[in-house]
Amino acid sequence: MRPAVRPGSGLSVLLEAVLNVGTELELRATLQHLVDSAVTLTGAAHGVLDVVDPGHGSLLETVTTGPATDEADAAASLTVPVLVQETDFGRLRLTGAGFTDDDHDLLRVLATQAGIAIGNARLYETAQQRERWIEGAAAVTTALLTGRADDALTAVAERARLLADAAAGVVLQPTEDGGMTIVAASTTDDVDGLLGATIRPGSEVLAQLLTGEPVFIEDSATDPRMTTEVRGRFGPSMMLPLQAAGQLIGTLALPRERGARPYTSVDHLLATQFASQAALALVLADAQAGRERLAVFEDRDRIARDLHDLVVQRLFATGMMLESTQRRSEVGDERETLARAVDELESTIQEVRTTIFALQQPPAEAPTTFRGKVLRETAGAAAILGFAPSVHFTGPVEGVLGDAVEGHLLAALRRALATASRRGAISRIDVVVDALATLPDGRPGVRLTVEDDGAGGDGTDTQARSGTTMTWQSPLRQH
Repeated sequence: MRPAVRPGSGLSVLLEAVLNVGTELELRATLQHLVDSAVTLTGAAHGVLDVVDPGHGSLLETVTTGPATDEADAAASLTVPVLVQETDFGRLRLTGAGFTDDDHDLLRVLATQAGIAIGNARLYETAQQRERWIEGAAAVTTALLTGRADDALTAVAERARLLADAAAGVVLQPTEDGGMTIVAASTTDDVDGLLGATIRPGSEVLAQLLTGEPVFIEDSATDPRMTTEVRGRFGPSMMLPLQAAGQLIGTLALPRERGARPYTSVDHLLATQFASQAALALVLADAQAGRERLAVFEDRDRIARDLHDLVVQRLFATGMMLESTQRRSEVGDERETLARAVDELESTIQEVRTTIFALQQPPAEAPTTFRGKVLRETAGAAAILGFAPSVHFTGPVEGVLGDAVEGHLLAALRRALATASRRGAISRIDVVVDALATLPDGRPGVRLTVEDDGAGGDGTDTQARSGTTMTWQSPLRQH
């Protein structure tokens, strides 16, 4: 039985209901007040408000009040539209028994007034949401440009996930075969399960992303356009190109859990703007990092030139004066002391030249393979020599040399290149790393040979040398 409403009390009840609906700025609370007030106003047993996305018409959420009714009560239902600025916002449905035309009129008035309150609450919520996204974009930009982000792509994914209330935030980048793969991820669940997941070439989603267009998906698990192996874990998703100045850096994907509320048109707009800002920040941060690396390299190059042009030349001149004094000296002890001083100067010159070559190496992105390290040493030497030494590898040099052997080989290579730079009229240096060499005792080993076409040596290197050829050999591994 519906509760009785006293004659003449409908207006006062309506006024109270309108006031209740209009007291909140928080959207969810406003919607709940609307359903509660409608049930109170009409004496309904159960009330339901179905909220739809004004941009797409899809159901966003359902707000209810009162216990569910049985089939007999549900047969008597009362439905009115809720409009916000003449746009369909949702449907208010009441179930119970004995609804009258007055109930319908009162409910229509309530829905009209509620539309105004909902519009205000939605504007307030949108403003707050926009402010959060703007602050998030600013925070990401600041972190990237000040170098506080250890991993730029992960920082973008993490911030976007929090702003979108998503289950995960991932960044995908193009692969060589025309697909896309996840290279950075942020999630409260298993990150490793996401990293490396790919979108196969030819995907409809991929084709749209590569043109710079965002993709919005209602259910990742069932959408036939999705081809990633992890799609079954997620529901609504936004896939946003990270594009700046015509450069496609990658894609920012923000999937929510299955069954989670779908994204709204406002979410789409704000997330797209965030992605554009983040892409620009990534480009600027990369350019800034490049300028900083260049500045470091230029500074190191300047130091190397100063060492070469000033320190080495002065040491060399001092050594020549000592040698001249040694030749004129008639006291044996003095000659020996001068000889040791000359040797020390030669050794110091050798170490300084080795340091010069080390300074010529690029300061970042150091290679991890032994082959790459050798090539990096010779490339650095080319800056001082004026030409690039030729490099040859024989046998499998990767994985067969121990760390200690690699370290000794690289140190010997630096010494050889530094020594070669002092020879006159050098136009060619050949570097050979032979991992198939046989040592004098018959054991398998590795041999480094550095040969140049310069004239003569200075006798300071303790390794075996014949003319202008230096060799260094070792077992494949040292313990």
